[in-house]
Amino acid sequence: QVQLVESGGGLVQAGGSLRLSCAASGRAFIAYLMGWFRQAPGKEREFVGRIRQNGNTYYADSVKGRFTISRDNAKNTVYLQMNTLKPEDTAVYYCAASFTSSGYTSADFASWGQGTQVTVSS
Repeated sequence: QVQLVESGGGLVQAGGSLRLSCAASGRAFIAYLMGWFRQAPGKEREFVGRIRQNGNTYYADSVKGRFTISRDNAKNTVYLQMNTLKPEDTAVYYCAASFTSSGYTSADFASWGQGTQVTVSS
């Protein structure tokens, strides 16, 4: 199992930017597909995006063109750069790890961080 710790959340005005980080410890980070999910109050957890072991990325339509996922395998860290934030992006953001090479549902990911709150004010 890999342990994940998110950081970088906070309060930002609409149109602003935030960068979330997810630090991993434990087994070989490079072997993992890494994903970002979010959960708003009263809503189900939803997929935000993922980055494969080879660096290929895939995003939900709601964030495509605004959010960018990257990874630094030397630092065992994955990042979520969020630009042009909207109030509807307000949620707890989670990073997750999977040994698969694809997947975009919660069930595809076995390890989860504790989450970090992102609040976007209008």
